[in-house]
Amino acid sequence: MRMPIAIQAAASSSLDADRLSGRQKFLIGVSAFAQMIDFLDFFLISFVLTFIVKPWHLSVVQTTAILLSAGVGASLGSIVCGALADRIGRRPMFLASIFLFTACTGLLGLIPDGAWVLLTALRFFVGFGATGMYSVNIPLLQEYMPASKRGFASGLVATFIPVGVMLGSMIVATLGTTVGWRGLFGIGFGLGVILLGVGWIVPESPLWLASRGLAERARRSFAWATGRAEVAFALQDLPAMAKRPDVRFMELFQYPRKLIVSCAGVLGAQVAYYGLTLWAPVLLVVVLKTTPSHAAFLLLFCNLADVLARLTFARMSDRVGRRLIGILQGFAGSALLVLASLSTDRFIGEISVFWIMLMATYFFVSGGFAVTVPYVGEIWPLRLRASGLGSAYGVGSLGKVIGPLGLGMMLGSSNVLSPAATADAIVPAFCYLAAWGLLTGLVFLFLAEETRGIDLSN
Repeated sequence: MRMPIAIQAAASSSLDADRLSGRQKFLIGVSAFAQMIDFLDFFLISFVLTFIVKPWHLSVVQTTAILLSAGVGASLGSIVCGALADRIGRRPMFLASIFLFTACTGLLGLIPDGAWVLLTALRFFVGFGATGMYSVNIPLLQEYMPASKRGFASGLVATFIPVGVMLGSMIVATLGTTVGWRGLFGIGFGLGVILLGVGWIVPESPLWLASRGLAERARRSFAWATGRAEVAFALQDLPAMAKRPDVRFMELFQYPRKLIVSCAGVLGAQVAYYGLTLWAPVLLVVVLKTTPSHAAFLLLFCNLADVLARLTFARMSDRVGRRLIGILQGFAGSALLVLASLSTDRFIGEISVFWIMLMATYFFVSGGFAVTVPYVGEIWPLRLRASGLGSAYGVGSLGKVIGPLGLGMMLGSSNVLSPAATADAIVPAFCYLAAWGLLTGLVFLFLAEETRGIDLSN
């Protein structure tokens, strides 16, 4: 079936303005809020477990099942929601995924004490919806943005991921003892309801509508986003196009290079990031011989470095391109991991060089995600964009298991819930993470294509 090129070209050029409209800025705000609430709800369980592990008498096996259930759900949710978004539209799946993780978060606050199996099941669907929403949110945002602002807009949205985790920490610290674990889930539910309300305002992606031959609905979406009625001249007189054949998930394999870049690039960085993030508090305690509360305080600066990096790379991406940032995430992040492992006994005055190196590592390894994950949405054709991003994020979610468990075994413990690490094992363990980070760098160096300024309507 012939692509509606005329409609898509008119659609894409209509968005290519030098300045963002008020509603395009509103859409960035909605997307950023969605990512913040998404990751707050996803990681809320790590805070809630501190309230219920002892009263519920949870074993290591039970607690592990609770933690891993959301990760399994996340991997499947990314793939399924992305594929459906290419078939039935971005907006329906955006709202459906928000509804799913919001409803399940609310139900978590109502379960009986000790019902760990029900908790595990609901956490699976929280992960399914939360990460599935990410696979839809980014393509929806990108398809409303002008090419000159697309990298910064999607990077800015990704900046709110660590903000969501920090917000969760603040809510627990200030309200946790007052509202209890049920109240924490209630707060997550309330924020999700607000998100569902503001998300309802956003129309369907104009480029997706144009690709389906729905010229009139595409025109209305453009008019909503840009505030310019003149887009009608390019679309209103075009005939309705016949419905294209449904997107087939297996079409992804017709683009092997894109598939390798998407999946391997995201997986390498995810293994390095999640391995480091889960073990960083323990390693700071071991290396600096300090208390867990002080280690948590030191990690706050690592999170701030992450936020600063995401803002920096988001701004850079529209000037220097996406590929360079992927290379930096892989190679600079890997080098800093190795340097950190070699600096455990070094200090500048009373300041730990190991801690400084951790902050620098977070800057590149985690900060690079502001560009490299949205980049995946840009390399795929319009009809496979959400499927490609969802598959990459689904495969990348395996890093949440590979990273922590692999690092744990090298540090001397396979128990990620009560880890025991030795300083002598840090060098080989960090080299393990660095090897995965190098995979990302090599993929972006040799296989990645530059997407800065490209037309997303094709």
